[in-house]
Amino acid sequence: MSKKTNKISASNFGNEAEVPQENTFYFGQQNFKWMLIGLAFIVVGFLLMMGPDANTVDGKFDPNVWNDDIFSIRRIRIAPLFVVIGFVIEVYAILKRK
Repeated sequence: MSKKTNKISASNFGNEAEVPQENTFYFGQQNFKWMLIGLAFIVVGFLLMMGPDANTVDGKFDPNVWNDDIFSIRRIRIAPLFVVIGFVIEVYAILKRK
């Protein structure tokens, strides 16, 4: 019987051959593309929500005036929908495998 030798010894410590490592980064190019699309939806949603508040007329605060524009379809339906769609896309982008 031949004597079994240990491949790791103190004399060759630090001289081990480098084992090529596989790229272990989870996100690929498609993930980043979907993340940017989701971010764009979120930004557009917040931009659609912008506008004057309830007591602003021509950029000036007037407590005697009520602006019904705060209840427009764009600001209370479409803009939040864009934001929610953006967040759903972000979740998809994070969970999508390469």
